[in-house]
Amino acid sequence: MTLIESFEKLDYSDALESSKEAQSWLDSHGRRFGQFINGKFESKSNADLIASLNPSNGDLLANIEVASASQLNKAITAARKALPAWQAMGEHGRAKVLYALARLLQKHTRIVSVLETLDNGKPIRESRDIDIPLAIRHFYHHAGWAQIQEREFSEYKAIGVVAQIVPWNFPLLMLSWKIAPAIAMGNTLVFKAAEQTPITAMFFAHLCAQAGVPDGVINIVNGAGTTGAALAAHEGIDKVAFTGSTSVGRAIRKATAGQNKKLTLELGGKSAFVVFEDADLDAAVEGLVDSIWFNQGEVCCAGSRLLVQAQIADKLHTKLKKRMQTLRQGEPLNKSVDIGSLVSQTQYQRVDELVQNGLEHGGELYQASTTQIDGNYYPPTLITEIDSSHPLAQEEIFGPVLVSIPFRTQSEAVMLANNSRYGLAASIWSENINRAMDVAPKIKAGVVWINCHNQFDASCGFGGVRESGFGREGGKEGLYEYLKPKLLKKATKPKTLKVELKDSDENIDRTLKFYIGGKQVRPDGGHSFATYNADGSLANWVGAGNRKDIRNAVSAATKASNWSNQNGHLRAQIIYFFAENLALREDEWIKRLQEICGLTKKQAKNEFHASLGRIFSYAAWADKYDGAVHDAPYRGVTMALPEAIGILAQIAPEESPLITTVSLIAPAIAMGNRVVLIASERYASIALELVQTLETSDIPAGVVNILTGNKADLAEQLAGHAEVDGIWCWAEPEIVSQVEATSATDLKRLWVHVDGDRDWLDSRQGEGNEFLRNATEVKNIWTPYGD
Repeated sequence: MTLIESFEKLDYSDALESSKEAQSWLDSHGRRFGQFINGKFESKSNADLIASLNPSNGDLLANIEVASASQLNKAITAARKALPAWQAMGEHGRAKVLYALARLLQKHTRIVSVLETLDNGKPIRESRDIDIPLAIRHFYHHAGWAQIQEREFSEYKAIGVVAQIVPWNFPLLMLSWKIAPAIAMGNTLVFKAAEQTPITAMFFAHLCAQAGVPDGVINIVNGAGTTGAALAAHEGIDKVAFTGSTSVGRAIRKATAGQNKKLTLELGGKSAFVVFEDADLDAAVEGLVDSIWFNQGEVCCAGSRLLVQAQIADKLHTKLKKRMQTLRQGEPLNKSVDIGSLVSQTQYQRVDELVQNGLEHGGELYQASTTQIDGNYYPPTLITEIDSSHPLAQEEIFGPVLVSIPFRTQSEAVMLANNSRYGLAASIWSENINRAMDVAPKIKAGVVWINCHNQFDASCGFGGVRESGFGREGGKEGLYEYLKPKLLKKATKPKTLKVELKDSDENIDRTLKFYIGGKQVRPDGGHSFATYNADGSLANWVGAGNRKDIRNAVSAATKASNWSNQNGHLRAQIIYFFAENLALREDEWIKRLQEICGLTKKQAKNEFHASLGRIFSYAAWADKYDGAVHDAPYRGVTMALPEAIGILAQIAPEESPLITTVSLIAPAIAMGNRVVLIASERYASIALELVQTLETSDIPAGVVNILTGNKADLAEQLAGHAEVDGIWCWAEPEIVSQVEATSATDLKRLWVHVDGDRDWLDSRQGEGNEFLRNATEVKNIWTPYGD
């Protein structure tokens, strides 16, 4: 036998990591854990228990007590009580605590890695080399943000008490990228670990006292889904940060509707792994291993949909099958193992059931090994000969199962990549950087990797669009999720003038028309209602919109999608022209504001000039709201690019009608969105009188659409419309609650407020970065370089 033959047949020997230290730690705590509340562990002898099992062999690791309702209340109360002192510690004080947590995790890296593998079933190499170092990185990174918070976020403050709920696939890593940014910005929190994998959260709780975390700042509770639901819906919570399934995220959105809570949802995915004909196929194969078989495929952003150019599909499949034959699956503590155990028998059965049911619809199954290993070991799987409508190409399997679909052209690849209700991540494989950078912005996803996959860092935002959720975690963009503007006031009902209505002798129909698709159109139902001046006289008749009017407006906005592709310079010129045309009618507008709103001439003049200034501001921002290049520790650049959300529905406030209308429309279109605006009911005629200026300002048809009518009815229609991508809403609490609940169907991105929450004439409250951030999605594009 030659040396080469010996080398090719060489097998890996076992290299088991010892679990002795981890088992001793569990024994020292009686293999039973309660809740960590106000800096102390609480245990109840009569508590309901959840068995935490080693998924690779079924051994009991520990019994976990389920938090009672009174313990949840106690944890939230402790967090609220600790809030003032934690914020008073200042930037440096909080930074030192985060730094201490990072150092302690480093000190205990080995035992934490073993505990993570025992509890989750992932290979020790992944726990030791990926999960735990990245968890440590989050605390280091956010210690730095804590130190410079006031300089970088001077106009913002902490939200308050945060509820954080995580899944079982990355237990400690999820904990770190939830807790680190929250406490860095001055919040306190109640954290709930997954019921299947709570062990490392309990270990972390023991580190909190050593790190000098003040009592009540970090509280950790245990329990199943009902515990998480109770925590999210609790009236003492100011913000909920949830990572998990789309169905649970939808339930949380509904449960928190009307509670005035900020919400971050990082949900499921069905990420595309796009391989073009000019890709390095050997690199793509290794990328697939890291993409779909990393962490047994139990990754929300796993590249579970392989889209491969047709002319190289067979060649890639051959290479991939050969590589699958060399993957080692088995005991997770074995350092020679590539793939470990699924997290539970329940998850194993779910994956197997999805695959078997899916194959009934067609498809060719390939599994490198047919030998069944005792335990929850699902074999690496490839399914070919299916199309994009196949259930296995649409449903998130959350296991080591890859489906492959061919494409012919670049445009077809983009279409197939976007043919999903999810939008979490994607990767593009091509040696042509021009092609890769052309495709990346076209894919509807929050993260795009070029010639790599499953790259993460604390400096880079992570999160999705569509039914993959909303909000970002990591990077500067992720910190805003734990902050709120300092200057906003407690919402008060807008003042309305009491008018004594007067009879009108007007016989001519002067009903103001809707503005849809660049045209003035009558309401579909033919109904209208009167709006009145401040003295009670008739101001105008305006249309009363219905479901079909909403449909027509959204359809017009959909057809105007090219607006999102225009460069910022062109959008700026058009918005400047809009301001120029509005300025020509200054005297007319000042008179109308006096008549309709009952303003003095000085007040009307102030509102008009503030409105002009606001339009100019967003024209200025149109080509200046840039992204960033993140300094992630790898050979490459990660670009954070702000992109238009798409179709934004806007529900206008019931005050200061001219400036509120332009304050909503201008930032949205400056960032490339198309708008469907529901005008104020009381001042509906003001928004429709603005149409004449819009028509003469070169704004493309469908970019701005304006309707009037019953705000509650129209808001509900927009919230439930599948083609609407996001909603801005200023309204009464009942309407806000309705919008939040209805939008849960497809998890639209929301920015909602109880009317009267700000002074719109104050530029610090009525314009600026807060509006621009909520008019954009940040897409992080990872671009490595070098050989």
